[in-house]
Amino acid sequence: MKNYSYVDLRQRPELKEEAAAWFHDKWGVPQEAYLGCMEAYLNHETEYGWYLCLDKGRIIGGLGVIDNDFHDRKDLTPNVCAVYTEKEYRCQGIAGQLLDMVVKDTKSKGITLIYLITDHTGFYERYGWEFLCMVQGDNEPEMTRMYIHK
Repeated sequence: MKNYSYVDLRQRPELKEEAAAWFHDKWGVPQEAYLGCMEAYLNHETEYGWYLCLDKGRIIGGLGVIDNDFHDRKDLTPNVCAVYTEKEYRCQGIAGQLLDMVVKDTKSKGITLIYLITDHTGFYERYGWEFLCMVQGDNEPEMTRMYIHK
């Protein structure tokens, strides 16, 4: 495994604008929405963080934690969101490392249950996530898979 840096945004707050633009580019959610969540985290208004993998300072992977990742089960919170690894960096364990990082960080803050939604099957199970139920995504015609990490 290469020598990448794994950081949360509080360790590298100067990356906030770049990270918000990066996540926007990957997922199409407005950059301002990411900035709002990131600023709340940086200002200690929430403990739901943002986590990045860097290769020589360049963002190559990341994910965040938010209340709800655009689905109808508002009671299942917090949610890991925006999990992404650049294509040329996939299959190197980057997403797994980020997922482990977020689970350890949330547990250290007393958050023992964490959720995520995905269309993937088989990927998250490798990292200790369990299928929980199907949920309805906002403005989505099909149900999507909800996972839990205990």
